[in-house]
Amino acid sequence: MAPQQEKILHINDVKLAIIGLGYVGLPLAVEFGRKRSVVGFDINKARIAELKSGRDHTLEVSSEELAEAGQLSFSHEVSDLAQCNVFIVTVPTPIDEYKQPDLTPLVKASETIGGILKKGDIVIYESTVYPGATEERCVPVLEQVSGLTFNQDFYAGYSPERINPGDKTHRVSTILKVTSGSTPEVADLVDALYASIITAGTHKASSIRVAEAAKVIENTQRDVNIALINELALIFNKMGIDTEAVLKAAGTKWNFLPFRPGLVGGHCIGVDPYYLTHKAQAIGYHPEIILAGRRLNDSMGQYVASQLVKAMLGKRIQVDGARVLIMGLTFKENCPDLRNTKIVDILHELREYNVEIDVYDPWVDPEEAVHEYGIRPISELPQGAYDGVILAVAHHQFADMGAPAIRALGKKAHVLYDLKYLLTTDQSDLRL
Repeated sequence: MAPQQEKILHINDVKLAIIGLGYVGLPLAVEFGRKRSVVGFDINKARIAELKSGRDHTLEVSSEELAEAGQLSFSHEVSDLAQCNVFIVTVPTPIDEYKQPDLTPLVKASETIGGILKKGDIVIYESTVYPGATEERCVPVLEQVSGLTFNQDFYAGYSPERINPGDKTHRVSTILKVTSGSTPEVADLVDALYASIITAGTHKASSIRVAEAAKVIENTQRDVNIALINELALIFNKMGIDTEAVLKAAGTKWNFLPFRPGLVGGHCIGVDPYYLTHKAQAIGYHPEIILAGRRLNDSMGQYVASQLVKAMLGKRIQVDGARVLIMGLTFKENCPDLRNTKIVDILHELREYNVEIDVYDPWVDPEEAVHEYGIRPISELPQGAYDGVILAVAHHQFADMGAPAIRALGKKAHVLYDLKYLLTTDQSDLRL
């Protein structure tokens, strides 16, 4: 006689916990906290204290929005999760120094949940993974720690995050959400749960593996497209052709994709492709296009540094001992997110030339920059001090400064390198 399955929860009986309160988990917890009781859990005690005080240093959620989430509580105590029956996991999934997936945070979160998992509970993962990771890596941990049986005693779901840090237009509730579950009934519940807060609607995938694959190719597609544009920029630079002018001309065709060259960092585009290529190689396929795109995009910091050095030599500026200002450290404009920023690649390459470097970024927490990269940004911009200035991130503060004010930071002879097209062609010496 087949074992009897636990009855699937009704949506009205859901007692929700969000595990991990970073750029993904906190906005999600706030949205749910407007509608139902939610426990927001994070192992970082300082993070919990900060949120309890009504402040979010990531700037993804305002103090007013935190206050409006009246049914949201915060805790770092595992015991406070015992009352919950649906757990949404939103921990980071980084890569290690060898560019291999690091599932340590995901496994540890699964161990934590496994310790308090009960019959009938549902665990939903949002962290970006390779297809199969939820059922091959996370579920076995839940089973081992809890002693329960998957799809008999407890269930799983997957609904990939689609957070865009710093974007105040595309928020959690206004981005269509992909959902899935380990059984058709669980898939229906997971979909209904998210549909209660997602005004843009949901798309119920046919399986957890399909939802995982959909997520990982979203950013892989962008990565490959940006790699193509970066390669075109390298070609056009050698030919003395302005890349932006070419892209504007090509963009007059209705189906030309509006990608721009640049550094590819952050927690998604520069990381997710490695999850897919890891799984592809594990099943015996070598992904040539994806890895070629990754290699090219990862080399752009070195290319930028070499172009700056060549331009300085062209102006007879001594490179050894020169002072260079890098304006911007975050991985994208108008947000404080430092994760996997490729600005540090430029910095490391320039140090090989014995260049003295200052970094200025009004969005960055200086202590976080020191902790993550050993870089302490300067707090004020000296006039006439630099042999080279790199406009590396398109923060609105830099755009507001304008070319004359930025030029005033350089010495009489200096090179201004505009990576983000903040200035016009005649206002800078170099553009990507």
